[in-house]
Amino acid sequence: MAKPKDLIMFRSVLVAAALLLVALKEEAHGLSLNYYDHKCPGAEAAVTAAVRQAMAKDSTVPAGLLRLHFHDCFVRGCDASVLLDSTGNVTAEKDGPPNVSLHSFFVIDNAKQAVEALCPGVVSCADILAFAARDAVALSGGPSWVVPVGRRDGRVSLVSETSTLPGPRASFEQLKQAFHARGLSTKDLVVLSGGHTLGFAHCSSFQDRIHINNNGGPQQVDPALNPSFAASLRRACPANNTVRAAGSGLDATSTAFDNTYYRMLQAGRGLLSSDEALLTHPKTRAFVALYAASQEAFFRAFAKSMLRMSGLNGGNEVRANCRRVN
Repeated sequence: MAKPKDLIMFRSVLVAAALLLVALKEEAHGLSLNYYDHKCPGAEAAVTAAVRQAMAKDSTVPAGLLRLHFHDCFVRGCDASVLLDSTGNVTAEKDGPPNVSLHSFFVIDNAKQAVEALCPGVVSCADILAFAARDAVALSGGPSWVVPVGRRDGRVSLVSETSTLPGPRASFEQLKQAFHARGLSTKDLVVLSGGHTLGFAHCSSFQDRIHINNNGGPQQVDPALNPSFAASLRRACPANNTVRAAGSGLDATSTAFDNTYYRMLQAGRGLLSSDEALLTHPKTRAFVALYAASQEAFFRAFAKSMLRMSGLNGGNEVRANCRRVN
């Protein structure tokens, strides 16, 4: 009879093999598993070192990097357009309303500088961002995966296009439409929402759930919220809140990548309306239950969904500076 340790190792091998097959499919999208093997063999390690160094000083970095990658891929594909600075004539994505709270750009800058010192003009900012998002998850206790590479950086970044990003108040139908429009499934929607296991939301993102106008009477809270959880949120974000930095962690372990997000959602402790929306449809509710019960199932699904999302088409150059076009 196999020992428990042997069974765990066997399952790990199966998971790795499954993820490798998903990654191999990205070859059809013009990406490759060995694109930098000879062109810049130290690139991936340099990015990991930059992420690790930043995390040692700032525990919010992993959430920032994961959100950067998501917001990049959902606008023009994974082309690092979210990293471009606004110019005198054009307001860029990063200055759009959904993106003003994005952070950790400096980590990508540092990684790019390190990679350019190794092999100038070879590694795209889009690939660096894909590596960094993977490292942010893995170094926070989550799964890792092989990142297919060969993306190109985009030359266009428009603030107007950020309106297509799903927001914190999105309904299930709005979320589903946003994901399906990008070739991602309803399952991907639930899985990638699990990225909310990392990070923080400002009061403005959920204020409407804890201070509902009541025709002049006492303000109410969303009945879907656990009463004690709602009370804690009201203390953190009073109706007359003027503290811009005030808010709440997206789950109770907001610096660790785990499945706490799904368990909190089931307990009426999901922070955002878009989180709560996952419980409004039988199919998504079943996925929430699955991932709440099995962290292993969530990790395996998250790696696969990230590979699908990061395979979205991108740009056409390798930028020397991630903040501006060549």
